[in-house]
Amino acid sequence: MKILEEVSEEGVTERRFDLEVDGQRVPGIVWTPTGASGPRPLLLQGHGGIQHKRVENILSLARRMVRRHGWAVAAIDAPGHGDRVSKEEAERARERVMKAVREGGARGARGGARGGRDQRRDMAKAAGMAVAEWKATLDALQGMDEIGSEHPVAYWGVSMGTRYGVPLIASEPRIKCAVLGLFGIGPDPDEFSELAGSIQVPLLFLFQLNDELMTPPAGLKLFETFGSKVKTMHINPGSHVGVPAFERDEYEAFYLRHVGDAPGK
Repeated sequence: MKILEEVSEEGVTERRFDLEVDGQRVPGIVWTPTGASGPRPLLLQGHGGIQHKRVENILSLARRMVRRHGWAVAAIDAPGHGDRVSKEEAERARERVMKAVREGGARGARGGARGGRDQRRDMAKAAGMAVAEWKATLDALQGMDEIGSEHPVAYWGVSMGTRYGVPLIASEPRIKCAVLGLFGIGPDPDEFSELAGSIQVPLLFLFQLNDELMTPPAGLKLFETFGSKVKTMHINPGSHVGVPAFERDEYEAFYLRHVGDAPGK
């Protein structure tokens, strides 16, 4: 891990870093309490499609968990996102997603469960890359004195963050609880649903009733598929990107219930 920049503000130190994984440059950020020493819980945050590691919802939750509870938080740019693509490529991706949103709303079926066969194949390939990159990032972060490996790791990621988060959580025993959502599965079993079924950690799952990209039955099917004995589903009215701000309080309470504050908080 190569630290590129460090900035401290109001008790939060933000370090921008690069990590090389399988020949790919993976840009990331880690947030820790300013002047922190000794190990602490770590939250990994997976951003949504056409977003990046420092989008507002990632940044706000990171600062909250660092300032209020002494956690460390990290985010990386997923394959094909953020600093890993040009502005032109990012804009083309945004246009494709917006087209899918418009078409989903026009059909009234809100786009089915997870798009067409080619899209699912591409997502599966990118998910495999993302899982390897997250594991390498976690290894590097736990080598830092102010994070270490003594405390639990948690995950947060909705939409694409769930698509990539499910195979990560299913294969990574260091992750002990997760907030997921805004994703679904169809009626027929596949590799993704099998991975979801293998997950046993406590979960908070979010869904939007008027989601343009995922149908409520697909979201409910994914929630039912998770193997976790401790799981809760929150359904709010609104669009795919309209998750109410008050759910941030629910994320915070969930993580404190299953992990707790960092030592000394």
